[in-house]
Amino acid sequence: MIHLRTKSNILIKLATQPTRALTTGQSNQTKILSSQYVRSNIRRYTDATNTRSMQRAAVAAAAKAEPFLNGTSSIYVEEMYESWLKDPNSVHTSWNAFFKGVNAGAAPGAAHQRPPSLGGAVPNMQQSTASASDGLSGSGVESLVNEHLSVQALIRGYQIRGHSVAHLDPLGILDADLCSDRPPELCLNIYNLGEKDMDKVYQLPKTTYIGGDETSLPLREIINRLEKTYCKSIGVEYMFINNSEQCDWIRKKFESPGSIELTNDDKLLAWKRLLRSYKFEEFLARKWTSAKRFGLEGCEILIPGLKTIIDTLSSQGTDSFVMGMPHRGRLNVLANVVRKDLDQIFCQFDSKLRAGDEGSGDVKYHLGMSHQRVNHPTNKTINLSLVANPSHLEAVDPVVQGKVKAEQFYREDKEGKQTMSILLHGDAAFSGQGVVYETFHLSDLPAYTTHGTIHIVVNNQIGFTTDPRHSRSSPYCTDVAMVVRAPIFHVNADDVEAVIHVCKVAAEWRAEFNKDVVIDLVCYRRNGHNEMDEPMFTQPLMYQIIRKHPNVYKIYTNKLLEEGLVDQKEIDKRVLEYDNICEQALVDAGNIEVINFRDWLDSPWKKFFINDGGLVNLLCKDTGATEATLNHIGTTFSEHNELKVHRGLTRVFKGRKEMLQNRQIDWALAEAMAFGSLLQEGTHVRLSGQDVERGTFSHRHHVLHDQQEDKKVYVPLNNLSEDQAQYVVCNSSLSEYAVLGFELGYSMTNPNSLVLWEAQFGDFNNTAQCIIDQFISSGEAKWIRQSGIVLLLPHGYEGMGPEHSSARPERFLQMQNDDPDMMPDCSSETFYLEQLQTANWIIANCTTPANLFHILRRQVCLPFRKPLIIFTPKSLLRHPMARSSFDDMLPGTQFQRIIPEAGPASQEADKVKKIMFCSGKIYYDMIKEREKLGFEKDVAVVRIEQVAPFPFDLVIQELEKYKNAEIHWLQEEPKNMGFYDYCKPRIRTANDWTRRVHYTGRESASAPATGSGFTHAKQTQDIWNEAFSDL
Repeated sequence: MIHLRTKSNILIKLATQPTRALTTGQSNQTKILSSQYVRSNIRRYTDATNTRSMQRAAVAAAAKAEPFLNGTSSIYVEEMYESWLKDPNSVHTSWNAFFKGVNAGAAPGAAHQRPPSLGGAVPNMQQSTASASDGLSGSGVESLVNEHLSVQALIRGYQIRGHSVAHLDPLGILDADLCSDRPPELCLNIYNLGEKDMDKVYQLPKTTYIGGDETSLPLREIINRLEKTYCKSIGVEYMFINNSEQCDWIRKKFESPGSIELTNDDKLLAWKRLLRSYKFEEFLARKWTSAKRFGLEGCEILIPGLKTIIDTLSSQGTDSFVMGMPHRGRLNVLANVVRKDLDQIFCQFDSKLRAGDEGSGDVKYHLGMSHQRVNHPTNKTINLSLVANPSHLEAVDPVVQGKVKAEQFYREDKEGKQTMSILLHGDAAFSGQGVVYETFHLSDLPAYTTHGTIHIVVNNQIGFTTDPRHSRSSPYCTDVAMVVRAPIFHVNADDVEAVIHVCKVAAEWRAEFNKDVVIDLVCYRRNGHNEMDEPMFTQPLMYQIIRKHPNVYKIYTNKLLEEGLVDQKEIDKRVLEYDNICEQALVDAGNIEVINFRDWLDSPWKKFFINDGGLVNLLCKDTGATEATLNHIGTTFSEHNELKVHRGLTRVFKGRKEMLQNRQIDWALAEAMAFGSLLQEGTHVRLSGQDVERGTFSHRHHVLHDQQEDKKVYVPLNNLSEDQAQYVVCNSSLSEYAVLGFELGYSMTNPNSLVLWEAQFGDFNNTAQCIIDQFISSGEAKWIRQSGIVLLLPHGYEGMGPEHSSARPERFLQMQNDDPDMMPDCSSETFYLEQLQTANWIIANCTTPANLFHILRRQVCLPFRKPLIIFTPKSLLRHPMARSSFDDMLPGTQFQRIIPEAGPASQEADKVKKIMFCSGKIYYDMIKEREKLGFEKDVAVVRIEQVAPFPFDLVIQELEKYKNAEIHWLQEEPKNMGFYDYCKPRIRTANDWTRRVHYTGRESASAPATGSGFTHAKQTQDIWNEAFSDL
């Protein structure tokens, strides 16, 4: 070690000696910096212990001591030197001579010599070392190096900004980045380069592949190749990615000479697919001239592009593709990508067909489907699922991601190699709708990642009637993707071969790196927003050009004709063949009399229903559990597996164990026992939302954290038994819209699971209103698609203000599909199941832990699936009266839709003066106040636990029991909110409109609650004054 250290110090001394000689007249600071710089480079090259490594270190450091080298250029010299060490012929001849001189011990400024002239002898190295007059002067070497550095900077400029001048708009109207100026990075003059340098040969840096096998090129050819790569039909944005391996991979795919060229077979395959895409739209336009179909005209290349992506990934083992898209081009994708039968599509245009399914159905360009078929280019079976989507263009994005995540989970596809997502977007929606950003932000989160999504933006360069210059502030509509470092490939949709190459590279990127990638398919919209819309009102100049612009199919057909790959006979044959297919499908469509929307199901559940029509046995499994099961789960849930947990948790665990000894449970135990019993039965449970691992109100603690070791956690509910199902509990990003959509998609995949989303406060569900309105409440009616997703919405008035009090139950109840004025037939023994089956969702407001336990288990035990909305408590989580006994949870017990009065009032029902129907937390406040005032015999309180569908049969029994009592609805919400407007007419229907229903609660208001503690207390007291008046 001493010998090596001595040798290293000698090398440093030798390397820094010329530096000192050259720094005469410089400041001391500059001298010190020069010396430190050389020392650091010596150390970099002395990591090996052999003499040759140290010799290289000395040479490299000496070379870097040249007076014309600065911090930036020295990196370039280092790169050249390393190349020269491996192969002297790999660098320019001037660099070869320079490094030979340095290697021979030439002083700084004298190492360079002129390269040999043609036919001349190699200059004597000793003479070159002795005299600088035989070679270039120090300033000449500096100029040479600076030119190389300028060329290197120019190459980098094209890599960064070349996309800004790419020819992306097929119409030639707009620059895709909305700026017509040429970036200075692409101008020669800023690099001090010009025409005089165009034929000079320059060494190519390692950061480019434009040379192929050549290591140096004339500047003219360098620029030509850069222009061809970055400024033609493809614009590549990737230099913002902070991963050198990924950037290098992209450079290789686009810069390598000939990389964009297709084989003749690939060209013909793209042409055949383009023909079908084009002729499909033409056929629809010819047959249904006045029908809305949101056709793909102007972007027919989307179909060959999509199929190229599927081919590429299918060849690498992906066999399940879940797609989401807006309405434009959906019918074409269904026909030519998913391969929906054409007669099933064409019959959708017949307005006289009657519906063969229950529900309202949806327009044809919102429908989805799932289909398994053989992918002919790879001869592999693939499954394609196109998820149904409303007119809220990007709302489907997180739903698709959730569905994919679930598929990956059940298939144990931990790297996303088997199942993946493809999302299609419009340009205005991609840049304008916030859910796009929210969905991107889920892409790398451990509990939400789908290991890479391919995004395709059908960039019409217009949003309905809005010019892109007025619809976004960013240069490109795709800039939002930069937030996750996704590469963005802009491509002119009229250049078929460029599109196919880009789609292939995007698919390969996803397979290689499992990360998102964006294809910006710059195209145009040949018609208006729909086929009946007149675009000339607002875009007259654009549409004058569009009407003269040839179709991409015709452009590419002519190109292949010129190349001799097709002839007119082949073209006519293929066109006639597809026309005949469409005509026959139209004839078959005429024989279809009924539309079965179940045929368009995007998430079919095999073996869940008795038949394809969704028939079920109307029986519900027992929702109770044995005492041994309850004790085992409760005990496991109260342990921490020797983790050093927070001392506050030791008190929590102690309290849980005491409850178990007393055969009692609170809310946290009830939820854990529901989850745990399902897990032990083999049912997967997933709970997601903000802060759900601990619980907003610190009651849950499903993930325990070691207080001394980072990332050391313990999940009790995953340690119940060896053969249990997996429990996934995950804190989400601070998003409601995307996360709820994600969990909905997750719930659609497997009916034998329990998927829950919890809002931090129930009030916050309003930012996910689109998912609630368009998917959860109406999804089954529109798309025959069931879901058992559970929404846990903390709700209750405790004086926390207008944004932390109400989950807005009135909104959910307003969307309930039952008729308030129609009394159902309650005589059937399965009445409550029939009610649930016909309901669009279930809404509950539980007041006991046992009821929470049962209703959560019932979600899985029912023979069908319905969304469940639970207004969960806050103060009741630790309320001493809000406890349940094991006796209420044993086999044979079940969820109580209402909980009748059980006190003194129930013993003498005829004497009761008021019957108070209520729901939720206010019950406990009510009975406390009733006891304080001594009205236990005068006022009966009945809790409605399942608010919707309304329990008519049980309410009738209570009304008949308290036939002399005045009927009141009691609530803590304002009169125009809460449960009153839903329950009042149904209670009246239940008593045949013979008795009035009085209101007791807060007055109508615009805000859900007051922010004043004083006002809150006064309003509460007013409720009790009203409730016990006239007694």
